[in-house]
Amino acid sequence: MFAIIQTGGKQYRVQEGDVIRVESLAGEAGDTLDLTPIFVGGENALFGDAVSNYVVNAEVVEHGRGPKIYIRKYKSGIQYRRRTGHRQDFTAIKITGIKG
Repeated sequence: MFAIIQTGGKQYRVQEGDVIRVESLAGEAGDTLDLTPIFVGGENALFGDAVSNYVVNAEVVEHGRGPKIYIRKYKSGIQYRRRTGHRQDFTAIKITGIKG
């Protein structure tokens, strides 16, 4: 059985035992989360109101920061050059079960 969850404006396909990195969530390592799926698949595909009684259980594994991404801006002819960097915060969660 698998489910599609939405968090941080993105959708993730998960099944029991997966460890995924999502946008930063509140909670310490070891805390449990209950996420609502938007689609549940397996033998029967369920979506819409049919998945309202399903819950995806997850456990927070760690918090961290992703790799540094460099942004460069350049305009020719006027000697305009800028370089900045960004590191996105993430939360690694482990899917412990899909209950319904």
